[in-house]
Amino acid sequence: MADKPSISIIVPCYNEAGNIEGTVESIKSALDSSARFGEAEIIIFNDLSTDSTGEVIDSIAEKEKSVRTVHNERNMGFGYNYTEGVRLAKMEYIIMVPGDNEIPSEAIRRVFVQTGNADLVIPYTANTHVRPLSRRFISRAFVILMNTLFGLRLKYYNGTCVLKAKELKQLELKTWGFAYMASILVRLIRQNASYVEVGIDISQRETGASQAFTMKNIVSVVSAIVGLFIEVRLTDRALYSKVGAGQS
Repeated sequence: MADKPSISIIVPCYNEAGNIEGTVESIKSALDSSARFGEAEIIIFNDLSTDSTGEVIDSIAEKEKSVRTVHNERNMGFGYNYTEGVRLAKMEYIIMVPGDNEIPSEAIRRVFVQTGNADLVIPYTANTHVRPLSRRFISRAFVILMNTLFGLRLKYYNGTCVLKAKELKQLELKTWGFAYMASILVRLIRQNASYVEVGIDISQRETGASQAFTMKNIVSVVSAIVGLFIEVRLTDRALYSKVGAGQS
């Protein structure tokens, strides 16, 4: 156990009362089957849900010593929950797994086992057909745009990436919107961080609806991309002059 790394798993939830227990079970199963980590903690955020998510996660925490819960006083969004989770994280590596139970245990395990093989472990959705056509189109357009703007060749930017806690805690996390992970990946890779990409199969949501494509989130993403481009390509260009190597 002592020679294995540790990991903090951030789980944001908004109205996921019907999904969060399955999410936690998938995480626990992936931790057991991967046998990659010596210690793990799960930090679950209730992002001011209007259903019984808060009660459900508190019940989980009462049974599971590795689970901590955080109840936001306002609805803050994925990026904020991730940023706050990074601040609270106590382990060597950090990953975010959404509380919607879209990512099955085997997919999480595939990400876990790659930890340590590169600076960044970046998953991408292999079975994109399970998502609506409109979401696939928008996701693909986003990837093409990001690769073009920043000179990269990633397959996906918004996945459940495993990153080193030390590097994340030193990095200024500048956006709380849905582009938060894209911003992190661009800045780290353009500073020569190595990465490995892992194809995973996701599941369809069992209950509830995705909150990704609201007008608020779209405006936030556009704003984040503009700010990132100015930083990486203009004002701090010298800092981001190297591009890390990747492998699939």
